[in-house]
Amino acid sequence: MRPLPLFNKELRQAPDPDTKDSRKRTQGGEVSSDVLLSAHVGGNSDIFAKILALHVPDGSIVADVTYGSGVFWKKVDIARYILKATDIAIGIDCRDLPYESGTIDCVVLDPPYMEGFFRKSPEHKAGQGTHSAFKNYYSNGDEESSGPKWHAAVRDLYRRAGVEAMRVLRENGVLIVKCQDEVSANHQFLTHVEIIIDYELLGFYPKDLFVVVRCNRPVITRLIKQVHARKNHSYFLVFIKKPKRRSSA
Repeated sequence: MRPLPLFNKELRQAPDPDTKDSRKRTQGGEVSSDVLLSAHVGGNSDIFAKILALHVPDGSIVADVTYGSGVFWKKVDIARYILKATDIAIGIDCRDLPYESGTIDCVVLDPPYMEGFFRKSPEHKAGQGTHSAFKNYYSNGDEESSGPKWHAAVRDLYRRAGVEAMRVLRENGVLIVKCQDEVSANHQFLTHVEIIIDYELLGFYPKDLFVVVRCNRPVITRLIKQVHARKNHSYFLVFIKKPKRRSSA
């Protein structure tokens, strides 16, 4: 059996930190626990302000395309940004925005994320809290419609809004999306995963994810038998519009 060759003596020597060819890495920065974490117990306005501070530079043009009553912005110094606030209640659909292509630095998207908004019967539709303004607008649950229904309608709304966000954002622009998973027709849908998959196909890079846990316990009416965990958390997803590859020709 042939003996293993010895390593070259020069390779076994520690690199000289003063030489140009040294590969020794010097760590910078300071030790700190004061960093933004990925999971939070609290309201949307608390974490939204921190997400903006982390991912959206001062002076950016921010289009909140589902602004509603402006709940997200309650703890944001709006003077730091150029805010364009619109929603469907004033006639501007997040799937058809009035902006020129490549002119927006950040898009904020928080459409209805429950299939209850897409039911045919008005008395059966969901629509409480910050999404109440959208109750009579985002509905394609008509049985005669050829469009997607129930949870598929939710996913379609996010996808089409993502296409429009891709159009209006500049390269490396930021898309902040609020969503929540849901159980529809006794079937579990991981909406945040679906959105990430769909948006990656559009050309977005999923840069960050934040989990928001509500402070109070949800109330369940007419519970007969529980078969799924009740959702008490939602997500903020942060995407970046990836630059197009330029031809080397």
